[in-house]
Amino acid sequence: MFTIDDLADRLGGYLPPDEIQQVKRAFYYAEQAHDGQRRRSGEPYVTHPLAVANILANMHMDHQSLMAAMLHDVIEDTGVSKKALAAQFGKPVAELVDGVSKLTQITFEDKAVAQAENFQKMVLAMSRDIRVIIVKLADRLHNMRTLGALRPDKKRRIARETLEIYARIAGRLGINTIRVELEDLSFQAIHPMRAERIKRAVASARGNRRSAMREIQASLQQSLDDEALQGTVIGRQKHLLSIYKKMRDQRKPFAEIMDVFGFRIITEDVASCYRILGVVHNLYKPVPGRFKDYIAIPKANGYQSLHTTLFGQRGMPIEVQIRTREMEAMANNGIAAHWLYKAGQTAHPIAEGSHARARAWVKGLLEMQRHAGDSLEFIEHVKNDLFPDDIYVFTPKGDIMELPQGATVIDFAYSVHTDIGNNCIACRIDRHLAPLSTRLESGQTLEIITAPGARPNLAWLNFVTTAKARSAIRHALKHQQQAEAIMLGRRLLNKALAPFETSLEELDESVFEQALKELDASSMDALLESMGLGNRMAHVVARRLVDVAHGESFDKTLADNSDKAVVISGGEGMVINFARCCHPLPGDPVVGHLSVGKGLVVHRSECKNLSERKNDPEKLFALEWSENIDEDFPVALRIEIESRRGLVAELAGLVTDADANIERIGIEERDARLSTVNLTLSVKGRVHLARIIKRIRNLPNVGKITRMAN
Repeated sequence: MFTIDDLADRLGGYLPPDEIQQVKRAFYYAEQAHDGQRRRSGEPYVTHPLAVANILANMHMDHQSLMAAMLHDVIEDTGVSKKALAAQFGKPVAELVDGVSKLTQITFEDKAVAQAENFQKMVLAMSRDIRVIIVKLADRLHNMRTLGALRPDKKRRIARETLEIYARIAGRLGINTIRVELEDLSFQAIHPMRAERIKRAVASARGNRRSAMREIQASLQQSLDDEALQGTVIGRQKHLLSIYKKMRDQRKPFAEIMDVFGFRIITEDVASCYRILGVVHNLYKPVPGRFKDYIAIPKANGYQSLHTTLFGQRGMPIEVQIRTREMEAMANNGIAAHWLYKAGQTAHPIAEGSHARARAWVKGLLEMQRHAGDSLEFIEHVKNDLFPDDIYVFTPKGDIMELPQGATVIDFAYSVHTDIGNNCIACRIDRHLAPLSTRLESGQTLEIITAPGARPNLAWLNFVTTAKARSAIRHALKHQQQAEAIMLGRRLLNKALAPFETSLEELDESVFEQALKELDASSMDALLESMGLGNRMAHVVARRLVDVAHGESFDKTLADNSDKAVVISGGEGMVINFARCCHPLPGDPVVGHLSVGKGLVVHRSECKNLSERKNDPEKLFALEWSENIDEDFPVALRIEIESRRGLVAELAGLVTDADANIERIGIEERDARLSTVNLTLSVKGRVHLARIIKRIRNLPNVGKITRMAN
């Protein structure tokens, strides 16, 4: 059995004696606190924190992290308080233990919301000290190694959560040794039979491939020796989940996956990496388009290496990764390498850069958390954000920005700054104007054009890919809708107060305070927003305000809603919507229907969908169009016309000449001679539409033109 003395011997390789003594003291404290407690396997409980500390020792973590590993279950499972730990071992260790303890409260049997809320606690703990998540990953790794004592259903739940969250976080922080083992252990728990079959097949294939592997390895090593280049060639093994995913996603048999030979070449410095690349390309022919330089442009988690694929003997593919020893340490330990070099008293730039990137990522998570509507939305954003394939684009100043595959201009704008994303109106890609929905490619240079009054568009959510952009857009739209709902609520309430010959401005503050209490509203803005969204009736609130103002004795009957019309212009925003059933235009007689959660929905007065709502006149409002309208409105036309070549081009040219846009066009053949054209246009109003219809009538062989509704 592994003991504290075994651990102390291992720590002697990189920690001073006084720090090793503190780690031992933490172990003895935990041993006493957990006295009598046992794991499901029957072992003394203290074997678990000792094993977690051993995992951290493999990564050369600092003594405070090791002490926190020893004590991480003390607050949760024993009567020891955080204050007592701080007195014994210092505040930093107590804070680490408290952070990890909060994470262990994630109970796998709980509903998704509880799990998501606990994940939010993890982000807050990570923001205070990134070591919290490293200790937690080591804790989770040992729990995964000892899953055997649990029920199969519980094993699967823990494994799925590990795969979805913890393995991805380990990958995002560059701790690939932990990521790979977490993935394989999760795979074995979720699909035990598949994992066992692949494991046996890998063992068999390795035996068959051994001579070919040795031959390729020897030829690579010989070519380095011939050029007097220092480098060690080692074979690279695929892990179980990686093989399974490739078989499933690429629909390839096991034999084809294993036909690829993988090697890693470890050298001394960056210059040697590029020289070795030239040597291997001279030895075997490179596969076009399969070279990636992660040294010049590191991955988000700090990973650096040269990747190339070669045509080997008899055309077999060979994948080669070339990196320095420091890059190898970073590839295996990621952010943990920061403490490895710190312990050696040398602040290595690769490790420092990785630590800075990790902190920036956690800061981004906190920003997402502030913008997310609830914990489930937040965890959805985080899952999308973890470990995507990356592209690299440039700002006009030449700075490199990293984005996930499939990212758009809007994603780029939000990655620069939230305000730039919110105020974005246009973009130049390589100095040419491009749509905001354009998918970006590596190497492009982007310039974002902003305007102070611009606002995010709801349609952006259909094409953005980054979690930061999605959460920021939703946050901005929510606040935009709130502001617009308050403005509409104010207008509706003033309209309802008009028959009583008063307005909001004329009422005393004491009247509002009393009415808010009686109407159970937290503030006047909340009350106005509720009316703007259709959740409260303006005339009911008006009646209450007037009664309060007149000491409850005022009994004047409320005038009909239709007495005074609400003026609309089409540019009010999200809380005034135009019905798609009848496509109202400026100039049409219109009526507003107050719909819960949507605000005011504008219909044409003759719209059939209003007939059932006329039974609820309190929700109907008379509307009239503003004299100053500068918006486009959709309208649907049905045109019966004789079929002929070039008809669509003819209609498009005519509509464009009339200063309108075609949003949608479809043609149905009625018979061999006649066709029906369904046309959706954007027009300024009823007069503009009449002008367009007149032009269409002048075309030869036009029959009936109908404006569609319902």
